[in-house]
Amino acid sequence: MTDDARMDELGDEDRLPWLEAVEEDEDRSGPSIVKVIGLVVVGLVVIGALVGGLFLLADRNRQGGNNEIIAAPEGDYKVKPDQPGGMNVAGEGDTAFAASEGAEPKGQLNTNDVPEAPVTQARPAPRPPQPAPSPAPAAPGATIQLGAFSSQAGANQAWSGLSGRFGYLAPLSHSVVPVASGGRTLYRLRASGPDAAGICRRLQVAGEACSVVT
Repeated sequence: MTDDARMDELGDEDRLPWLEAVEEDEDRSGPSIVKVIGLVVVGLVVIGALVGGLFLLADRNRQGGNNEIIAAPEGDYKVKPDQPGGMNVAGEGDTAFAASEGAEPKGQLNTNDVPEAPVTQARPAPRPPQPAPSPAPAAPGATIQLGAFSSQAGANQAWSGLSGRFGYLAPLSHSVVPVASGGRTLYRLRASGPDAAGICRRLQVAGEACSVVT
């Protein structure tokens, strides 16, 4: 005996609803493609109608709101003048022609009038020349010592090297002073001139040995 036959033998009150076969819903299918395409076409037509209406309305406003054509006035709009050469004024050019024939013009300048006196301004009295300011006194010279060497030739060679490296030593004059110290003779290289103390400070910044001699 099949399951369907057994279910038929049972009464309505004896049937269990969760044991009965469930029938599939045949209406679950969505709208067809044809309907979708039709709706899209209708939407495009509506949008096109709106755009066209707006365009026509804007064109009508730009043309003044009507399509009437203004008629031109009757007759020629260009008329040849009665006097193509222009209007003749009585006496025009007579003075020039009379002057060319030797007549004296009526307009004359009175050369006997006294010319106007030019406006003169009083010149200020010249100032006496101011004496030129006297030059400031030169700063007193100083003497600096650049080192002590075992020979005079070594001291002169050191001066040649320093003056070649530092151009601001050019205003100074150098000298080599022999000094006996500890049973031997040393040769001190010194330089003198204006701003020697300032030059010595610049040499110290550059890492060279230098001292001001008092």
